[in-house]
Amino acid sequence: MPALASGARAHIRPSPPVRIEGVPATDHHPSLLDDETPPDPKAHGPFAALRRVLPSGEVIRFLIVGVSNTLTSLALYSGFVILFGYLFPHRGKPLIADIASICSKPIAITVAFLCYKHFVFRTHGNYLKELLRCFAVYGVSTPAELLILPAATSIFLHIALLRVYAPFLAGGVNAVLIASYSYFAHKKFSFKR
Repeated sequence: MPALASGARAHIRPSPPVRIEGVPATDHHPSLLDDETPPDPKAHGPFAALRRVLPSGEVIRFLIVGVSNTLTSLALYSGFVILFGYLFPHRGKPLIADIASICSKPIAITVAFLCYKHFVFRTHGNYLKELLRCFAVYGVSTPAELLILPAATSIFLHIALLRVYAPFLAGGVNAVLIASYSYFAHKKFSFKR
């Protein structure tokens, strides 16, 4: 191929895509986030049981949204812990942890609902029905949270280096336990297709 003179441009045309007879032509290439990504029956390693039975794209989207929802929820909870700690300095930290959880929950659930509906499960319509189901799923977990938060806060209060952070660490423990339950509850109930 001869060298190009300065200022000259080579006109290279891209080759057309290869078409295979009997296979429909498509320009769509599935990504890890697509619903078309099927379960992997040969999966092994961490979370292999989930990957063998669940659509990969949905699980990955749930994990992405779950992390962002958990961070949002923890930020709201922490904000309320700081606010109520300032407003009621003579109340115990386990009680403040419960009150902060109760106040932050409706906001966090609404944000989670919108993310799950539009990004994870991609359902259409049924806003009120799905929102009420979403609140029901989290409503079932509320009694567990009201036990986990003060118990974990009390445990962290007995560890000298963690006393200052006790309600925040309890919120983290609670978030991990509740997240593992919520995927299946939302898939099978809140956003059931």
